Amino acid sequence: MNSITLKNGKDKSIFRYHPWIFSGAIDRIEGKIQEGDLVKVYNAEKKFLAIGHYQIGSIAIRILSFKDEEINDAFWTNRLYKAYQMRCALGLCNSADNNVYRLVHGEGDDLPGLVIDMYAGVAVIQFHSVGMYLQRETIARALVEIMGNKITAIYDKSEATLPYKAAIEPENGYLYGKTENFIAQENGLKFHVDWLEGQKTGFFIDQRENRRLLEKYAKDKSVLNMFCYTGGFSFYAMRGGAKQVHSVDVSARAIELANRNVELNFPKDTRHEAFAEEAFKFLEHSSNQYDVIILDPPAFAKHQNVLNNAIQGYKKLNRKGMEVIKPGGILFTFSCSQVMTKDLFRQTVFTAAANTGRKVKILHQLTQPADHPISIYHPEGEYLKGLVLYVE
Repeated sequence: MNSITLKNGKDKSIFRYHPWIFSGAIDRIEGKIQEGDLVKVYNAEKKFLAIGHYQIGSIAIRILSFKDEEINDAFWTNRLYKAYQMRCALGLCNSADNNVYRLVHGEGDDLPGLVIDMYAGVAVIQFHSVGMYLQRETIARALVEIMGNKITAIYDKSEATLPYKAAIEPENGYLYGKTENFIAQENGLKFHVDWLEGQKTGFFIDQRENRRLLEKYAKDKSVLNMFCYTGGFSFYAMRGGAKQVHSVDVSARAIELANRNVELNFPKDTRHEAFAEEAFKFLEHSSNQYDVIILDPPAFAKHQNVLNNAIQGYKKLNRKGMEVIKPGGILFTFSCSQVMTKDLFRQTVFTAAANTGRKVKILHQLTQPADHPISIYHPEGEYLKGLVLYVE
């Protein structure tokens, strides 16, 4: 097997079990390494440190194991089984009113570069590293072995997620089975899942518990769901008894999906209306109309080099939301940018609040749900940050 030796002193993060090795830490490479190959990692004293997938870029190695072990079919089955068992321990595998959950969350499940979401028995996979992608058939077989008749199809949606692609030309498609059922259920509410053409794997599962919290605040309220995508927060607000719900997204396709999902749960309900419009333009004419506003934008910063621009974007958005909300209103605000830390996001929202001059109180500090676990050794995995604010 090919090997990599680190520069002197660059092994400290490995002893802290961090699952990434950056390219700048590498002293020398032995062997003809191709992107996606397994490599063993040694420190300057020739001590074995880890084994992982090699890739081109800043993150050069995603570690699979800190033990000198064989990465074979049994390895993949064992790792996937542990991830599945944890979801079962959370009560997600056999829930009567929920058949949607994240089965594998990358580094959080010691499977860096792999994301698997479950929708009514369909596993939708995204590979974020070439090394993981090359194991797709093995991973599919392991899933079927572990889950049996609880899995009806496995869909690979990795065309847009693989870096450099290494001349492998990935195509989205089924790895196992096929289905015509694109309706899933979350906490008793139904929704259409578009894993063929939708964003990510088709739905944003990471907001499940935060949507449930919104439901508790919605009774008799006028609710604005900005960046609504498929309308998740909107139909939770309706079940919570909202008197009016407006869904806004710049994408006409998203608005179509939001309307379909609302109709699926609340047919002919006139409380809901959706608008295909740019966020700031819509907020400009929304002053004093809404008791509850949800701000859940797409990631403003996916890389550190655009973080400052993202901070300004979050600041501007939150300031506008606080300016237009009714006195005594509830503002749900989120960032899904990994490089935006929890403290930095809170500081940014603080600055936005100070610029409005309104009194603002933090009611809840939110994060991703338990099926999106964060390895204690990989704090970067805490990508979803949220605040629920009371705006006087």
